[in-house]
Order: sequence, then structure tokens, then C-alpha cells
Amino acid sequence: MKMKPLGRTGIEVSELCLGSMTWGTQNTVEEAHDQIDRALQAGINFIDTAEMYPVNPVSAETIGRTERIIGLWFERVERREDVILATKHSGEGLAVVREGAPISAETIREAVEGSLRRLKTDYIDLYQFHWPNRGSYMFRKNWTFDPSSQVMLDTQGHMEEALEALQKEVKRGTIRAFGLSNESAWGTTKWLEAAERVGGPRVASVQNEYSLLCRLYDTDMAEMSIQEDVPLLAFSPLAAGLLTGKYQNGAIPKASRMSINGDLGGRKNARAFEAVDAYLAIAGKHALDPAQMALAWCKTRPFMGSIIFGATTMVQLETCLGAGDLELSDEILTEIDAAHRAHPMPY
Repeated sequence: MKMKPLGRTGIEVSELCLGSMTWGTQNTVEEAHDQIDRALQAGINFIDTAEMYPVNPVSAETIGRTERIIGLWFERVERREDVILATKHSGEGLAVVREGAPISAETIREAVEGSLRRLKTDYIDLYQFHWPNRGSYMFRKNWTFDPSSQVMLDTQGHMEEALEALQKEVKRGTIRAFGLSNESAWGTTKWLEAAERVGGPRVASVQNEYSLLCRLYDTDMAEMSIQEDVPLLAFSPLAAGLLTGKYQNGAIPKASRMSINGDLGGRKNARAFEAVDAYLAIAGKHALDPAQMALAWCKTRPFMGSIIFGATTMVQLETCLGAGDLELSDEILTEIDAAHRAHPMPY
């Protein structure tokens, strides 16, 4: 498995990252542990989680359960040093975590301590803010995004205070690096500038949605990543399963994400299925598994740090692991570009 630098941190992460958001709802403790064991055997060293996980659904009863499952694995196998572990601080808008309190200097210590307890570890390799306090255009909000209510002084003050709190955690040894999620190019550069002004950890990465069907990252975010050494950690690289083809022609497999979340978080529409048909045709022409093709395409992007995939079965996990050694030909990449131009941003 190829390793990639995590920004300027000196940390190296595997090109594929094991996502965990279904552990504790769609997956049992034992299934989650089997996934970790197999992923590490295949050369993955990177696991991503969040204090709000699991999802499908998110509820007050289940928050923190995924971190506890990972903590039980660390306790059982005593292989903490073999894993680069990323988790996330929730914020405003998620009422089931700290009653929806925004990210602040006051919440950071509490959130870090909670994650450490559940994860049964002394440190977190990459500590991420799950979404910005000021709002985000991610999760289909790009269609109506309006930043005109944002107050620059409030944003700047929040960033400086948060970085000072994060730096205290760095000094305590509880976190090694800091990352963002669901962020914009403007927001990321402001975090970078704030770190230069007041100290604190420099942004190491941005975790945003990215796939053949969701390419918002391709313009200003891509430029930011390249010029500032802030790579993308891509989530939903299979578009919540759409790119596997399993939902084509009205199919809703039992226990699949669509069977729980009917519109796949706003991704389900006729244009999306048409786009998937185009990518399935390319995969079929070249005798490729469509999921592996979608993941291998993500690897070709110049701003990519690591690609976060999730699985609810070991068969799905094995399929995704098969993308690790897959390299796409120039012919395939040209055909994918043509499909993208014909079916841009279907949701």
C-alpha cells in the first residue's frame, strides 16, 4: 500500500483509509474488529472516526459508540503504534453532542478527553473539526449557500482561540496534528494564516466529500491543496454506494444504506443514475470492478492524501482493498473525463 505525507506533519498515511461510521449500527463490534485486522494486514495504517459516530442513524443513544469499538480493539490487540488514528470534534448543529454547542476553546479539551477515554489511547494522531462554525456548502448546501451573514471578526477570533486551545493539547501530547472537514478554500487559508499569527498546529488536511459524482474540490480547493501542502482526505468516494452500481434500475439491497437512508443524503436522483450508467459502461468495457475503478481514479488526483472508504461486509472490504494496486490507463482516464463532461455534478 502506497504511503502519502499528511501535509507537513511528518506523518505518513496509507493511500486508502478505513472509515468507521457504520460500526455500532450496521456493524457489530466483532465485524468492526475483523475489518481493522484485515485492513492492517493489507497495508492500511489509517483509520478515520468521529465522536458523533455511528451514523444510520445518528442518535443520542449511539454517539461515541464507534470510538468505543475502536478502543476495545486497541485494548485487545495492543497495536496502537501501528495505526494513524483520526477523529473529529462535532460542532454547532448537532444537538445530540454537547446540545449543539459550537466548537470553541471551552469545548476542545472536553471533546478531546472524551475521545481519548472512548478510544482507550493517550493520543490522537489527527484531530479534525467536523464542520466550520460559520456554516458550510457541503452536503448539497452548495445550491443555496450564502456566506453574507458571516462576520469576519467573529471568525478570526474563533480561529485564534481554537488554535491556542489546540496548541495546549499538542503540548500535553494528546494530539499530533490538526485537520479540517467540510471546509472551503477561503476557510482553510484563514486557518493557515491564523496559525502563522498566533501559533498552534498548522492545518494538515481537509476531509471533504469527493468522488466521480461529487467534484466540488476540483477548482479552488485543489489549488489550495497543492499550493499550501494541505491534502484532501476524500470521504464518500463511492458516492454512498451509488458508484458500485448496486442501486441501478430501482434496486435497494437489504441492509444497504439506501434501505436506511432513502435519498442517500440528497444524492439520489435521475441524473445521478444516468451518470452511474456512464461509469459502469467504462468499467464493463475494461473488465474492471466499478468500485475499484472509482477508488483508483481518486488516487490519480494530484491533491489526494488518502481515500476514506467504508464497508458493511467483508466482501465489500475486500473489493475496496483491491483498488490499492489498481492503476488506470490513459485510455480509461480519458473516457472518465468524457463521462464527467457529459454528466457534471449530478447532485
